[in-house]
Amino acid sequence: MKIGANLSLQLLVFFLTMAAFTNIYITQPILPVLQKEFSANEVTTSFTVSAVILGIALANLPFGALADRFSIKPIILIGGIVVSFCSLACAMTTRLWFLIIIRFIQGLFIPALTTCLAAHLARSLPTERLNVILGSYVSATVTGGLGGRLLGGWLHPPLHWQFAFLITALLLLIATATAIHWLPDERTGTATEVRPARFFDLAMRSDLGRIYLVAFAVFFAFSSLFNYLPFYLSGPAFHSRTEVITFMYLAYLIGIAAGPLSGHLSNRIGNGTTMILGSVVFGIFIGLTFVQSLIIIATSLAGICAGFFAIHAAAVGSLNRRLTSSQGRANSLYVLFYYLGGAIGITLSGSVYLVAGWTGVALMSACMLLIPLSAGIAEIGKP
Repeated sequence: MKIGANLSLQLLVFFLTMAAFTNIYITQPILPVLQKEFSANEVTTSFTVSAVILGIALANLPFGALADRFSIKPIILIGGIVVSFCSLACAMTTRLWFLIIIRFIQGLFIPALTTCLAAHLARSLPTERLNVILGSYVSATVTGGLGGRLLGGWLHPPLHWQFAFLITALLLLIATATAIHWLPDERTGTATEVRPARFFDLAMRSDLGRIYLVAFAVFFAFSSLFNYLPFYLSGPAFHSRTEVITFMYLAYLIGIAAGPLSGHLSNRIGNGTTMILGSVVFGIFIGLTFVQSLIIIATSLAGICAGFFAIHAAAVGSLNRRLTSSQGRANSLYVLFYYLGGAIGITLSGSVYLVAGWTGVALMSACMLLIPLSAGIAEIGKP
């Protein structure tokens, strides 16, 4: 059965993407809790987040190639089942390294639910609507990311954090079943493209290459800040409880509106100018995190989210407006660089945090914003 209205398709994509992203950051607000429960250090417990991100990064290219050749329904079905059953396994584990390994497997199959859908949007929607629709797709990733954080943080206490994994498993199974039933079948390939472009050729295109670097840099900075925020806020300067730390992640709600608004803004002033503005806003609010006030930090996190999602939505829009074919591969390369940036950022920031604390993490993140800033300048005047 085909879905006639674009709105119906958007809602399906939103639901599935949200459910998939709920799994990614579920342990982030409870990292100090995991540190105490498993008697581990900050770097090791952070692997429960970075392992998922690394898995996503590694699996994107294969799934991008599959998206250019096959119908997305079987891919979604496999991905939804594997990620859901991994959540069930996480809910039953009592060992940290087993949790990390299962989280890595989850990451390997999340692109079946996200990258393939982004390629579907790029192939299915008219160019003039692409920025706005992809902004809505970004909003779905925001909703899922926030939902996972809230589940993990607010269910512990009164319930153990493992109950959050049970909820995400059920949510994703429902979303997968809905998508399998309602998403239209899709023919592989296109009439004008017999042989998809190679990954290497796409990566070497200068107009696409700088967008991939933006993806790497902006998620490097964002992941580093949000992953070590719980340690910063639970440390000597604040001594905040898990519930208070989790409340700070409500700043993520900014992204739900920032995604579509950035799409509209990019249509008016250009993707390049939007990236520049996003970089400036991002950098200013990083500086405000040094003020030792929970109210100021909450405000700064909202500003960081606004800047991040403005850059992200503009970059995704800029990428897809340049594509006439190989959307699956091109989008999977974007997500590869995006999540490699997150995984590397979290890992490097762990070492930096042990040596220089929040100051080191914040300064390193601010330096990474020079990449989207310079890319935005290069993008000015381009469609």
